[in-house]
Amino acid sequence: MGEFELLARVWERLPQAGPRVTLGSGDDAAVTLPGGATATTVDAFVDGVHFRREWSSLAQIGHKALAAALSDLAAMGAQPGEAYVCLGVPTDLDEDGCLELLDGMAALAAATGTTLAGGDLTRAPALLLAMTAVGHAPAPEDLVSRAGARPGDVLAVTGELGGAAAGLLLLEGANPHSVPDSGNERRFEALRDRQLEPRPRLAAGRALAEAGATAMIDLSDGLGGDAGHVAARSGVRLAVDAAALPLAAGLAEVAQAAGRDPLELAASSGEDYELLVSLPEERFTAAAAVKEAEGIELTRIGGVQAGSGVEIRLPGGRLLRPAGYDQLG
Repeated sequence: MGEFELLARVWERLPQAGPRVTLGSGDDAAVTLPGGATATTVDAFVDGVHFRREWSSLAQIGHKALAAALSDLAAMGAQPGEAYVCLGVPTDLDEDGCLELLDGMAALAAATGTTLAGGDLTRAPALLLAMTAVGHAPAPEDLVSRAGARPGDVLAVTGELGGAAAGLLLLEGANPHSVPDSGNERRFEALRDRQLEPRPRLAAGRALAEAGATAMIDLSDGLGGDAGHVAARSGVRLAVDAAALPLAAGLAEVAQAAGRDPLELAASSGEDYELLVSLPEERFTAAAAVKEAEGIELTRIGGVQAGSGVEIRLPGGRLLRPAGYDQLG
């Protein structure tokens, strides 16, 4: 496999560039005409840390790497624009494998209106993808940060929680079929998909921003840990009612088979890529806009209070220590 031959095949397969890109992949740098405000995020994905090749197809790895980067843009309420990938290729990955990985990424790019505008290619001791994604908004004030939550705001999440954690347990060998009334295999396949092919909530993020969200974050590292970032940046206390958390279908059976508590999994495990949002009480009508834009529910799970930190209260009054995934832990 030669670098230039592979790049030539890559350029042939890239989706058409979006209107902001006047010069895309294939030159020394991309040229864009963004206008308004931009939001830029960087993510790294390493084999054995963020994914495992024995569990995932190469197309799924490419999809997940781009999805996680786009999820950061969703949390800002941004319109996706351009993405760039630095690909570290190990010696056991051939040219066709690299193109399969790209195909997974390109399919999600096309589905979300994202231009794959460039990147870099190098040898590496393990498969590595370093992603940069750029999103856009008409003006800076149209983007939502982690820093605006105010006492009295409603705290809510999109979609369902715990699905990615349950999918990981299934991939690791949990056997929910040993649990009475464990349901059908389609639910468990959906949980594996939540782990292997997450969906960035771009339409929901834009709907929430337009509805007046005061703060937002994507749940990449777990509700407890990510809520702590919002609390710290906003200078407030977030109170979460664990009984109100919308649990993914099949989570309870998988958690039981693995000897885990489903509420603890939903509150502390990462990679759901749902959105945690604070909104003024009168703006919670955004729930309807989210369902119309994304086809998912917006669930009220607590509120914002004066103070600091995160409180997650379990049924019966016991507190759950806020926790999340630590990249260096």
